[in-house]
Amino acid sequence: MTSSEESGAVVVDARGMKCPWPALRLARAMRTGGPVVLLADDPQAERAIAALAREHGWSLAAEAAGRWRVRHS
Repeated sequence: MTSSEESGAVVVDARGMKCPWPALRLARAMRTGGPVVLLADDPQAERAIAALAREHGWSLAAEAAGRWRVRHS
């Protein structure tokens, strides 16, 4: 699930996983309290993680295709 830390952020590599797994892995990593960088290549992932971020009040920023930074607001 969590591969390493990048500039203080936990990196979650969910590439190759189909939804809902990227969103579930993100939710688990967000329990650490710090920012999370999520890598996901499922076309449905963007919609699923955006909904999850709205539900929890997290800020979500797309850094590149298939790469998002998520923080507690």
